[in-house]
Parts: sequence; C-alpha cells; structure tokens
Amino acid sequence: MAATGRQQPLWHPPPPPVEGVQLPQLKIFNSLTRMKNDFVPLDPQGKKVTWYACGPTVYDDAHLGHARNYVSTDIIRRIMKDYFGFDLKFVMNITDVDDKIILRGRQQHLLERFKEKFPQLDRLLIDETESAFASYLRKNLPLVPKGTTAETYKTESDKAYQAVLDGKSLAGDGSPPGDKEAKIKMHMRTAASAAEALQLVSHGPPAIDVDTFYSKTEDILLPWVDLSGGTSIDASDHSIFTKLTKKFENRFFDDMRALNVLDPDVLTRVTEFGPEIVKFVEIIVKNGFGYATTDGSVYFDINAFEKNGNSYARLEPWNRNDQSLLADGEGALAKKTTEKRSDADFALWKASKPGEPAWPSPWGPGRPGWHIECSVMASETLGKVMDIHSGGIDLAFPHHDNELAQSEAYWLGETGCQHDHEWVKYFLHMGHLSIAGSKMSKSLKNFTTIREALARGDWTPRALRIVFLLGGWKEGVEITDELVRAGAAWEDKITNFFLKAKDVERNPSHTDPSSTTNDNSLLSSLSAKQTALDGALCDSFNTPTAMRILSDLVTDFNSLPPQSLTPESVLTTARWITHIVTILGLDGNASLADANRIGWAGVEIPPQAQNIVYPLSELRDAVRAQARGGEIKHAELAKLAEQTRPGKTQPVDALPYAEAASQFADEVEKLAAAEAPAKDLLALCDRLRDTHLWNLDVYLEDREPPLGAMVRPVDAGLKAARAQKEEAARAKAEAREKREREEAEKKRLKEEAAKVDPREMFRTAEWSAWDGEGVPTKDAKGEEVNKSRRKKLVKEWERQKKAHDEWVKGQGKA
Repeated sequence: MAATGRQQPLWHPPPPPVEGVQLPQLKIFNSLTRMKNDFVPLDPQGKKVTWYACGPTVYDDAHLGHARNYVSTDIIRRIMKDYFGFDLKFVMNITDVDDKIILRGRQQHLLERFKEKFPQLDRLLIDETESAFASYLRKNLPLVPKGTTAETYKTESDKAYQAVLDGKSLAGDGSPPGDKEAKIKMHMRTAASAAEALQLVSHGPPAIDVDTFYSKTEDILLPWVDLSGGTSIDASDHSIFTKLTKKFENRFFDDMRALNVLDPDVLTRVTEFGPEIVKFVEIIVKNGFGYATTDGSVYFDINAFEKNGNSYARLEPWNRNDQSLLADGEGALAKKTTEKRSDADFALWKASKPGEPAWPSPWGPGRPGWHIECSVMASETLGKVMDIHSGGIDLAFPHHDNELAQSEAYWLGETGCQHDHEWVKYFLHMGHLSIAGSKMSKSLKNFTTIREALARGDWTPRALRIVFLLGGWKEGVEITDELVRAGAAWEDKITNFFLKAKDVERNPSHTDPSSTTNDNSLLSSLSAKQTALDGALCDSFNTPTAMRILSDLVTDFNSLPPQSLTPESVLTTARWITHIVTILGLDGNASLADANRIGWAGVEIPPQAQNIVYPLSELRDAVRAQARGGEIKHAELAKLAEQTRPGKTQPVDALPYAEAASQFADEVEKLAAAEAPAKDLLALCDRLRDTHLWNLDVYLEDREPPLGAMVRPVDAGLKAARAQKEEAARAKAEAREKREREEAEKKRLKEEAAKVDPREMFRTAEWSAWDGEGVPTKDAKGEEVNKSRRKKLVKEWERQKKAHDEWVKGQGKA
C-alpha cells in the first residue's frame, strides 16, 4: 500500500512534476531492519501515524546531548506533519521513578537533613566531611593510598592516576581511554573540589562561608549521607522523590520550548501507570515469559521467549552479552540475586528495599523495572502496534530491545505466535552528540546544560538546530570549530537573502528588469530545487542534502543582478524558502498558515521602529546621493528633512528612534542652511549609521546606487564583523605607534652618537697613542696599529666627523 498522507505544500506556485518522472516515496532508515524501508502507515488511509518517543529521566537539567536527541526528533516530526501532511499522534513519556531518581531524590532529602544538623562551619561538620572524603576515595579512586588527606590528595591522586592524566588507558595496554577513564577524571575533580574546601577550613579561621563549603563538598556528601541514612527514610512518602522530578520536568519543558521543540500531543508519567504496569507484568508471567523470585521481584525469561520462536536483541544483537550495558540497564540499585535463570534476564518488577518507594502488587510492595514503563505507556496510549518508536541511540540496547521482547511477549496472548505480531513498525534512533570526541553524559558530568549554553550565548536555538540539520539525524554529530563555522555561514547566507527579499517586498520599484531571462533562470532553479528537496526529504529525512539545496538556491539568486529580477520571482523564491525553514523549526513559533510570509525572526527591525527608521533611511539616501553626486541642492535637502522629522508625540517604545531621526533632520537643516560641503554631509550620514542607529541595534547597509541602504537589525554576525574591524584598526594603530617610537628612538640614538667629537671618539682604554686628529696609532699594549686596521679607523673617524659637523651645523640653526 502506498502512503497517501502527503499533501500539496503551502508554497506558491507548487513545483510541477517533471513529465514521466514519479517523485520518490518516503523511505525511513529503520533500526529494526538496519536499512531504509518504504514508509507505510498502519492507517488504511495512509494518513494517521502513531509515534512513541522515549522522554527524559528527570533528575537533573537537560544538557546538549538531550538537545541533540529531542531537537532531531522534533525536526523529523515537523517534516512528517508539515511537509508530508501526516496526522501524527506523538506520545512522549516522563520517567519520574527509576534507580537514578530514587537515589538522587533520597540523597538530596538526606543532605537537607544533614545541613539542618550541621548548620555551622565548625569542627563537627569538618570531621564529618573528612570521613565522607575518605569514603569517597575508597569507593571511587581505590588506587589513592589509604590515609590520604585533603592536603596530600593532589600529590597522591596525580601519582596514582598519572596514566589517566596523560590521556592513556588505566589498563596500560596501549588501548585508547574510554568511559572508565572519563569517570576517573570526574571522580578526581569531585574529590579535588572537596579537598580544596577542607584545606580552606582546616587551619585557622575558615576562609569560606558554610554555603560555599557545602557547594564544594556536596558531591562527596551525597553518597555519604545515603550510606548512613538511605534505608531509614519513610519511602511511603513519595513526595521525597516527586519534589525532585516535578522540578526538573518543568525545567526540561522550559528548555525544550526555548529550543522551539513542540510539546508532545500526549504526555505520560510512570507514576501515573502503576496498576497498568502490574497488570502488564501479570500477563507476561501468565504467558510463560516471566517469573517471580522469593524477594518479590519479577524477571523476564529470555530463554523461554526465544524457545517459543522469538528473537531477542533484534536491534543490537552484538551487544546482548555486554555485561556493562546489562548492568546499566538494571540500574544502580539492582539487587544481585542467584534466583535469576539467566544473567541476561531483566527486571519487570523490582521488590522495593528499605528507602525505596513502593506500590502494591501480587508479589509484594515494589516498583517498575526501567524497561516495562515504556511498554505499558506506549501500549495504553497507542494500542498493540505503533508506527514509530524513537529515542537516542544509547537506548537501543538494552532498553528498546527489552521493550520489544516484553511487549511482544505480552501481546502473544492475542496472536498466539510472535511471527504474527510486530509491536513497532519503524524504530528511529538519534545519533550521539560529542564535543572533542567525548559523548555528552550526565553520569560523566561532562555536559553543558541547555540553559547554560543559551544564557552564555554559546548557542542560539536556531544555530544549534542548524548544526543538527547539517549533521543528519541518525549519525553522530561532533561539535567542531569547522562545523560551527559552517552552521554560522549557512545562517548568515539565508539571513542575507531574506534581508534582500524583504527589501524588494518594501521597495518593489527597486527592480526594473529589461527582460525576463533572469526571471526564468531563477524560477527554473526554484523548480529544480523544490524537486530535489522533495527527493532529499523522502530519502529518510536527508536534511544535510536539503540544507545544501536551500543554500544552492540562494547562490543562484545571488549570481543574478538584483535589479534584473521582478519582485514576483524574488518573493516567490523567498516564500518557498521561508516555508521550508519554518517546517524545519528554524523560525521560533512562526505559523505556516501565512503563505505570503517572508523571512525568519531577526531580519526585521522592531515594529515600533519601522515607521520612523525607513523614512529616515530614505532621507539619508537622498543626502548621500547628492553629496556623492557633486551637485548639492541644499534647499531641497532642508525641505526633505522637515518632511521626515517624526511627530512630537510618539509611543514610549519608539522614542529612541524618534530622537535619532529628529536629531539627524535638525543636523541636515543646519548644514543645508550653511551650504555645507559634501564631506560634512557624508560625515553626518556615517555618524547616523555607525553610532546613533547602531546603538539602537539598527544598521544601514549601504549599497551601490541606485539602490538605497538596506535596513537591517544589528545581529551577532555584524557585531563580530565590526569587532574584528575595530581590532584590526587597533592593531594597525599600535603597529604604527610602535614604528614611530622605534624610529624616534633610532633618531635620538643617532643624534646622541653625532654629538661625540671625532677627536674624542677613540680615546678609550683600547688604545694607548693617537695622532693629532685623535686617530689611534698604538693599541693598549703599545704595539703599532697596522696599515689595514688604521685605514678602517680613519674611515670610521671620517663618518663620525661628517655626522658631528652636521649636528653642529644644526645646533647653530637652532
């Protein structure tokens, strides 16, 4: 069955298909088959598409690695919804209970109680922290000698882990360092921070306050307080844990909205599906694919599942025996048991130990295993089969492989045999994000949070999305200087195109083509690029190619003289590019409903400035044109200035622009009255551009006549270019000043040397006899100076005499 969900795009006019050529159907790279498959929705009409995406585990702020996953997912979602026209039901979960959350929530709760017990920076708190420090070293940095103190920590840890610090593996076998070494570096940094705090308070009056002390030592205190009190908390009080998850769930969605990621259509939370999870596990056990242990836990029986003719680890079969991945999938609080029938069997339900939240079940108080939550929530919201399941590539095994197995085991009761059932049609996995070769990871604490990156200005939401679009969705993306530059160049190119198109939209008379040749060339390029972009998006959402196609279209536009195109051809091209970049999520909350919209956020000056700045720019154009043309009509300029001056009553937010315009009009009138020369008028125009409007974040980009200045906002690119220009000018001025200083010093030294009378210049200890002019005849030992040497001395004497005579002459003139 062919997918019929595609609709005609909103641009005008739509690209006509080439005669005899069928545009390709959508293909998607499917992790289940590890190849591109035709996308055929489950919906018989080919319109509706169901999609479940694994959401975050909310115990800390989202980092750039999360941005990579959720922004890339958002890109594909937007393309399917807004380009192909599918009616999506997009479900995402929030994991608000798992081992990490339990541990972090419990630790934070206990640390607050610890702070209440030790509110002062006294000996009691210091002793307790020193014990926590020693415990942290024993557990996480075992090569550091026992008895190491805060004072000796750096020396001992550097010695113990020198190989890791040198960028080598701990094994010492020449293998490259990996996550193990990264974790050691993380633990070394954590211990170093605590050691620094302890040193600042160990001798004499504390050099820091108690809040700073806790900030520096928190990461060693958290496991310490949990070690001593973790099992004693009242775990029936679920607010201990939900306090943490509610906070970070809200912060996660704030971050996603800041990145222009659409909210899910349906949001599910694990804690809201307790009874459904228990029922789901019961049916898996009933179907013969799960078993309970004496402690009240329930495990999935992989052997039984495979003996029934089913496949396990279909996504990443090569990882099924990776013990580190299996252990990570079971969680940090997993209880080791000899009752598991196989080491690879995974928990469907975990018996709750003291200090862990619990829900009732037939097997006793417990909580869901990590993998079962998604199976239940997806099945409850989407049914027994869905079109798409997505997540980061790190979830493929064991999380998604375990989801597949337990879900198919659950639905076997209806179908009888796995071969008759497919729980997920298409699995999509987003590639990793790495910086300098290191994967972003909360556990490694090598991440930059989204809000930090945006607040510091490291990234803008658009710039980050562009980088992901340039890298594709399933391949790993490494942030390099080259990639950042490529993204910035792409954004600048599209922005400059939109600025030109907006200028044409405002000033259609600026274009006056004498023929339609260039119009036909641009529209032909547009049609070809529309067809090519359709092919790229049909090719498993090939956004790198799509981005290149958009760039190439702008290149084709830029190659044509701007005045040789009709407004219609320029604006048609601009509207299509606007439509596509909006589909890709590059324009904030812009609507696709307005088919005539051009540009994206950042190409327009503020609305309150437009009625003032555009007429002001036209006045300046007129002043510059006359000043540069050689014939200045002062009376005409004065009249234009009077007509352009803003009214006296302006909205408050428009006042700064009105003041700049009024000041410029006043200056034009003064110079016109004085019949000022061209240079004064041009200097006035430059001050308006470079100072008054620049300080209001408006820039007038001058162009060759008859085109007037292009009005545009001052953006990061302009600021960087100006800073670079100013730095170059500063460096040039410094170099000039240095040359002048050096030349002045050379002149001074030359004058000082010229002051010496040639008859006195050789009267030094190097010689013992001289003739009447002061030329040496004997050296210090009394030996006669030979002819060759004397000849050189005489020449030197003559040069000095000439210089000295000129100096004496100059003194006389003075």
